[in-house]
Amino acid sequence: MRWWQTGVIYEVFLRSFADASGDGVGDVQGVIQRLPYLEWLGVDVIWLSPLYPSPMRDSGYDVTDLCDVHPALGTLADMDQLLKEAHGRGLRVVLDLVINHTSAEHPWFQRSRSSREDPYRNWYIWRDPAPDGGAPNNWQSVTGGSAWSFDEHTGQYYLHSFLPFQPDLNWREPQVREAVHDVVRFWLDRGVDGFRIDMVDFLVKDADFRDEPPNLDYDPSPDKPWYSSWYQNQHIYSSNHPDCHGAIKELRALIDSYGDRVAIGELDFHTPLADQLTYFGDDDELHLPFNFGLVPLPFTAEALRSYIDEYDTKIGQHWPNYTLGNHDLPRIASRFGEHGARLAALLLLTLRGTPTLYYGDELGMTNVTVPPEQIQDPWEDRQPGSGRDPARSPMPWDGGHHAGFSTVEPWLPLGPNRQHHVAAQAQDPASPLTLYRRLLTLRRSSRALVGGEYRSIAAPDGCFAYLRETPDESMLVALNLTDRETELSLNPRPPARVLLSTRTDLPERGPISGTSLHLAAWEGVVVHVGTPARPEPWPDLAAPATPREPAT
Repeated sequence: MRWWQTGVIYEVFLRSFADASGDGVGDVQGVIQRLPYLEWLGVDVIWLSPLYPSPMRDSGYDVTDLCDVHPALGTLADMDQLLKEAHGRGLRVVLDLVINHTSAEHPWFQRSRSSREDPYRNWYIWRDPAPDGGAPNNWQSVTGGSAWSFDEHTGQYYLHSFLPFQPDLNWREPQVREAVHDVVRFWLDRGVDGFRIDMVDFLVKDADFRDEPPNLDYDPSPDKPWYSSWYQNQHIYSSNHPDCHGAIKELRALIDSYGDRVAIGELDFHTPLADQLTYFGDDDELHLPFNFGLVPLPFTAEALRSYIDEYDTKIGQHWPNYTLGNHDLPRIASRFGEHGARLAALLLLTLRGTPTLYYGDELGMTNVTVPPEQIQDPWEDRQPGSGRDPARSPMPWDGGHHAGFSTVEPWLPLGPNRQHHVAAQAQDPASPLTLYRRLLTLRRSSRALVGGEYRSIAAPDGCFAYLRETPDESMLVALNLTDRETELSLNPRPPARVLLSTRTDLPERGPISGTSLHLAAWEGVVVHVGTPARPEPWPDLAAPATPREPAT
C-alpha cells in the first residue's frame, strides 16, 4: 500500500496553528516547532493551507505568487527546513495548490486587464457584455451574486467563480497550463510530497459560455446561507465540466513523474457521488478526490450506513477517503456535540480509506464567536452568517497568556474554554486528545483498520456497526447514535475484546463474555473479534494511554 493510503492527513490552517514570530499570526516556523506534537499525536501527512504571497483578503486563497512564501508566514528557507525536519520524523507535507484563480493583484492579472491586446489577456476569462450591457451569462459566484465583474478600463467582464478579487484563470490557454506546471515542478523539486488542489472541478469552463439551467429543487432557506444563490442554477457549464479531466490528467502525469507523490483534489461539497468518482479517471487523475459525502448527512446510523455502503461499493478498485471537517466548515464539536464529536472521531479513523482531520478537532474545539470588528472572512460581508472565521480560531497549546499560540493578541480570538488546551488534555486520560491519540495508535497497529475490507452488519435501530477484516484479523466497530442503551449481537464471535470506547466516563471493559455487546447511549467501541495470528502481542489499548506531555 502507498503512504497516502495507510496514512492520516492532518490539515494545518497555517495562520491559526502556531505563531513563532510573535506577530499574532501562525507561520511555518510555528509548524516546525510543533512537529514533535504531530509526531506524538500519530498523524502522517501535514496538509498546509496556502502560504504564498497574498493580500490575504481570503486567508491566502488570493495568491500573487505561487513560487514563494508570504513574508508574514516565513521564507522559502523555512519551507526547506520544514520539509527536511518533517521527513526526518516520517511525516509527509502536502501543499494547498490554488490554481483555479489568482488574486486580482497578481502580476498576470494586472497585465491581463491592462489592455485587450496584452499577451496575458487570454490568461484569464474575459467576455463582452450581453446585448443589454449586463453580465455575459447567468453564471453565479459560489459566494453569491453574479460570477462576472465589469472592468471599466477595457470594457469587458472577467469571470470569478468565487470572490470578485479572485479572477479565474483560463485553463483553455496552453500558456496558463504550462505556467501552472512550472509551479508544480518548483515545489516538487523542493521536496513536497504532493498537493491538495483547490476547487479542482472548476478548472475548465464551457467554451461557449452557455446559460445554466435553473435548479428546480433550489431551496433558499436560511439554514443554507453559503449556497443560497449559488444553487439557484444547475452548474453544468461553470463547474464539473468534462474538460476538467484532461487538465487533471496532465497534472497527475507531471506529479507521477516525480515518483511517490500524491494528487488530492477538492470538489464541491454537493458533487453527486457518480460525478465524484469520475475524478479518479482510470487511475490517471486524482489519487484522492476529496470525499465530503458525510458532511451534509444527518448524523444518524441509517444515513451513515446507507451512504458508506454505497460509496464503498461503487468506488471499485479505487481508494476511498473521508472527512468531516476543514477550514470551510463549522467545527465538528459544534455540529454534533461532545459525544457526537467522539463518535465522529471513531468513525473517521476506522472506516476503510484515508481520513483527513482538521487541526484542533482532536481537542474538541468548537466554533468561536467573532466580534464584528474582528471578522476577517470576506464571505461574511457578501452573505451574513456564512463566515468561516468561527472554525479558524487559534490552536490553544497551554494555559499561558494567549494560550501558547503567540506572545501577542492573535489574529482571531481564542475560544472561551482555554483550559481545554493541548498541555492539559495530554495529561487527561478522558480528554478528546487522548481519545484521538489512542485511536491513531490503534489504527496504526491494526492491519484490518488500515487496509482491511469494509462490511456493514445488522445492528439495532440507531446503531451503525461494521467489520474491518483481513485474512488474519477482524475488527468490529459499533456506534450507538442514540440516547438509549442497546445490545448488539456478536453472532456469536467469541472470544472478543473491547479495545477502545468513546465513553471514557464508563468503567473499562476488556474481554466480552456471552454473545452480545452492550453499548451505552452515544457510545462507540472498537472490538477485536476472533483470534488473529499475529507475530507480535496485541497492544493493551483497553486501558487509558499513560498520560505524558507531548514533546514540544
